[in-house]
Amino acid sequence: MPKVDIHQHVTDAIVAQIEAGTPPWRKPWTGGAGSAALPLRHNGEAYRGINILMLWATASERAYSSERWMTFRQAQELGGMVKKGAKAARSVFYGTFEKDAEGNDAPDGEGKTRVPFAKCNNVFNADEIEGLPAEYYVLPDPARDLGTEPDADLEAFFANTGAKIITTDEPRAYYRPSEDHVHMPPIATFFSAAKYYGVLGHEITHWSGGEKRLDRIKKFNDRSAYAFEELVAEIGACILAVKLGIEPDFDQSAAYVESWLKALKDDKNLIFKAASEAQKAVDYIVAATEATQQGEAA
Repeated sequence: MPKVDIHQHVTDAIVAQIEAGTPPWRKPWTGGAGSAALPLRHNGEAYRGINILMLWATASERAYSSERWMTFRQAQELGGMVKKGAKAARSVFYGTFEKDAEGNDAPDGEGKTRVPFAKCNNVFNADEIEGLPAEYYVLPDPARDLGTEPDADLEAFFANTGAKIITTDEPRAYYRPSEDHVHMPPIATFFSAAKYYGVLGHEITHWSGGEKRLDRIKKFNDRSAYAFEELVAEIGACILAVKLGIEPDFDQSAAYVESWLKALKDDKNLIFKAASEAQKAVDYIVAATEATQQGEAA
């Protein structure tokens, strides 16, 4: 069986979905009710980075209801059985192995180097497995209908990030690195609060990459660098929205999509980098809010 180039496989899948107008972060929910959920492993641990995008894409394509995924063996260990004819999805497993100076497998001792690797795992959605415990088939909670009024919990969450958020009547949302602040139009000018917080999440993801924080944003000296940062922000905002119980809703322009496609086709590793940076951004934002809450409690 030929070895799969996992980076090329994932990139090709993402490119095909963007070209079809259905990038996996646009509809990252499962089930007919359209409820948002992060994909989970058999033990309830959340997937991260590129695996979120790949499993979201598969769940959307195959209309799965469960957010749980597992290998054939893990299903058996839980008392389940994969249905005949079920199709596996691919997740990516990262690890390292040790080599000596000549590139041979190294025994314990000095002179070893750790070499990172990525390989495919075949995983099945719980909808394709019979006999699992009942909780594996429970639909995720429906996304909250926020209406057009501010949501106190979400307002507190974004305030606790420590980001300087400025609101004026200017009809533009952006993060300005030179002044290190996020600008938002008034929430009343948005069609829904969900759209407002989705846009705010996008800009806060940009903010996380500022020099004082993750230091991801550099001077944009070419179109591909700008496209990469926008891709990071959109993916990060979508993951953040799901964590906060908001139904993600992003309508990026054709120019953005064209830039993403060119950048992805030029570099098969780019979607992995973008997903990784988006995950780091979400981790940073969540940690910042938790630190603020703990400080207030103390």
